[in-house]
Amino acid sequence: MTKKKVWLITGAGRGLGLSLTKAALAAGHAVVATGRDPQKVASAVGTNNELLVLKLDVTYPEDASNAINAALDKFGHIDVLVNNSGNLYSGFFEELTPEQVRQQLETVLFGPMNVTRAVLPVMRKQRSGLIVTVSSTAGIVGSSFCTAYAAAKFGVEGWMESLAPEIAPFGINTMLVEPGFFRTEFLGADSTTFAESGIEDYAIQSKETVQALTNLNGKQPGDPAKLAAAVIQLAGNATPPMRFAGGADAVQGFEAKAKLLLEQANAHRTLSSDMGFPAS
Repeated sequence: MTKKKVWLITGAGRGLGLSLTKAALAAGHAVVATGRDPQKVASAVGTNNELLVLKLDVTYPEDASNAINAALDKFGHIDVLVNNSGNLYSGFFEELTPEQVRQQLETVLFGPMNVTRAVLPVMRKQRSGLIVTVSSTAGIVGSSFCTAYAAAKFGVEGWMESLAPEIAPFGINTMLVEPGFFRTEFLGADSTTFAESGIEDYAIQSKETVQALTNLNGKQPGDPAKLAAAVIQLAGNATPPMRFAGGADAVQGFEAKAKLLLEQANAHRTLSSDMGFPAS
């Protein structure tokens, strides 16, 4: 970016949100760092004249409005919103409770919607802005033990892709970021809840999958500082990319899904294409 921007980042107290906060400050930007517990956020991010720490639980629309107003009082404008807050309810669909599925959607899909809805009037008035939403490769490729999370992230993908042309006339860009596995605290107990295994048919695979994900925590191949630096760089482009695959595993996921979709489109092309009324 050629000049200082004001970034509002959700879930800034740890993981990618913390890396993004540090990277944006290091690049000379101002940051509104938010989280459910502002004391934890402040402890993690430290102090800086260009930093404002605020409480923001993304599942509460009033928190989003209050944070936007406080950011405007401090800096006068908001240039970049990063929807980063998230959690994971992991397990086989039959073993996830309806409440857990709803909670997953509340945080991962409706949460970013709440914050974006609050910031859009500001950006429309400015006739400028960028909405960055951290999705996941789980929003591109579904996988076992990830039904609720993938449902939420697939929703994020469709929402942002559809929102983009609505707000483009006002000078507002969007960018989806689809990380693969990065070495954050996301697979830790504070972010991940595993379904209780109670169905015998799933018992062995459930135990093995939980153990594998638990063992992966802290050993993920991706460096969140590098991903944060890439997001800062891309956000500075005149036209940021619609999607950015974060990590080599994410690129592979994109490629595999594109190939699969093409194969599925071609598999019954004639049958699919012959669905119209006869020509009159």
